[in-house]
Amino acid sequence: MTTSSAISADAGDLPSQFDETIASDQRIEPRDWMPEGYRKTLIRQIAQHAHSEIIGMQPEGNWLTRAPSLRRKAILMAKVQDEAGHGLYLYSAAETLGAGRADLTERLIEGRQKYSSIFNYPTLTYADVGTIGWLVDGAAICNQVPLCRSSFGPYARAMIRVCKEESFHQRQGYELLTTMMRGTSEQREMVQESVNRWWWPALMMFGPPDDKSPNTEQSMAWGIKRHTNDELRQRFVDMSVPQAAALGVTFPDPDLVWNADRGHYDFGDPDWSEFMAVVKGNGAMNVERVERRRAAHENGTWVRDAAAAFAARGQEEQR
Repeated sequence: MTTSSAISADAGDLPSQFDETIASDQRIEPRDWMPEGYRKTLIRQIAQHAHSEIIGMQPEGNWLTRAPSLRRKAILMAKVQDEAGHGLYLYSAAETLGAGRADLTERLIEGRQKYSSIFNYPTLTYADVGTIGWLVDGAAICNQVPLCRSSFGPYARAMIRVCKEESFHQRQGYELLTTMMRGTSEQREMVQESVNRWWWPALMMFGPPDDKSPNTEQSMAWGIKRHTNDELRQRFVDMSVPQAAALGVTFPDPDLVWNADRGHYDFGDPDWSEFMAVVKGNGAMNVERVERRRAAHENGTWVRDAAAAFAARGQEEQR
């Protein structure tokens, strides 16, 4: 029989076991002991990620009825459906930490949880569909590929499939822009104008500078994140510049120049006051995005109720 002293000793070893697992670059699983701060940090990050996938359906969904061909409509519909699936994977990962999906949704529509700032910008032209695929999904890939090695198992495993699909989305977006750049002068101007609007918001997607990011240091110590915001931002810039040259567009940054000494591109600072305004709910589309999510949630009540009733009836019949 296990003694109370043995139980106490085992309980006392749990933080050490957690630290050893992190130090050895192994995975923490839902049934493993974890610090409450680790659990809360993961719920916050995974929920924000899930919310971003769901809210992120709206900007491109705006063009579903106006896609210029059946092929483009089918591609866009498939992408929007993928984003919905990503949200479901991530909500499921959050649920393994004890978070309720309904509660997370309420927190979103009540403004108590955030989603990526990028989705509070409007999609003004069809070129934005391609630019979002190229730049926004490209930034997401830079940010998310390292999460495939996150210390929390369910999150890391969900990200493997998400990243594969996001990589395909980026190629789809780039292909669309390439096609437009081979078109009329008006189409080429539309692409350049779209890139001009989305470049700086894409850089802001990685979050504030490292010296103003309150969660980065602890998240990296726990192995939740693998790189700082600024490291990821630099990786994205270095990746995007040659792609832009091949596409035939430029970025609206006079400070963007190759630095041979660093082996990286130098670039200007985004408008961090704009970033903070958007994060605080004052972006061009903040209110509309959340209200649409609220309406969709409320309109779907009958579906959730019917599904719950059907499941309950099935369990009753099995008794």
